[in-house]
Amino acid sequence: MPTTPPVRVLVIDDEPQIRRFLDISLRAQGYAVSLAGTGQEGMDALALSGADIVVLDLGLPDRDGQAVLVEMRQWSQVPVIVLTVRSSQAEKVAVLDAGANDYVTKPFDIQELMARIRALIRSHALTDEATPVFDDGTLRIDLARREVRLNGEGVVLSRKEYALLAFLVRHAGRVVTQPQLLRELWGPTHQEDTHYLRILVGKLRQKLGDNAAAPRWIATEPGVGLRFLAPP
Repeated sequence: MPTTPPVRVLVIDDEPQIRRFLDISLRAQGYAVSLAGTGQEGMDALALSGADIVVLDLGLPDRDGQAVLVEMRQWSQVPVIVLTVRSSQAEKVAVLDAGANDYVTKPFDIQELMARIRALIRSHALTDEATPVFDDGTLRIDLARREVRLNGEGVVLSRKEYALLAFLVRHAGRVVTQPQLLRELWGPTHQEDTHYLRILVGKLRQKLGDNAAAPRWIATEPGVGLRFLAPP
């Protein structure tokens, strides 16, 4: 019987011990791993061999990882998780707006990184589907039919509430920044109006019965944005 090829992960990080650790950890989970120690090596590996997901460090010896990301996005939409010691909200928002799908701050927990990788693989598969449907047995969101059901009952959402939920589902598993959401929902002149988004998220959570303190579907990355939690 034909077997599904392993997911290919490209790790771009200048620290040999980090590369070795990720190589061992990822291979133990069944991933095929490629390693690069500089931005140029990483770009060459992606161009020549391809990858299903990239783990990218920002502190590279030949150029800043964000510059690598910007260049990468000119010709590839491969999912990218940024791995960085830079923990400020401004840095996180900057790399997400530059095209990263997610970020993990060093020092990092390997189980968290693995979970983020699995979530991105699932969300990337979802965005490739012609008529994506989210259904975890409790909440069902059919984007083709513009239909939302909770425990089998239809949920009545306003136009903005549905637009927010649909946008998050289409990017399930990844962080979507506040500026991205504000541009999508209200246009480019409202990128500072974060209170609009806060009120809308509150209303949406209330209708879905989602708890902000222990979210099942819509998680907040404080000061950065929102993440729709993809199912396992």
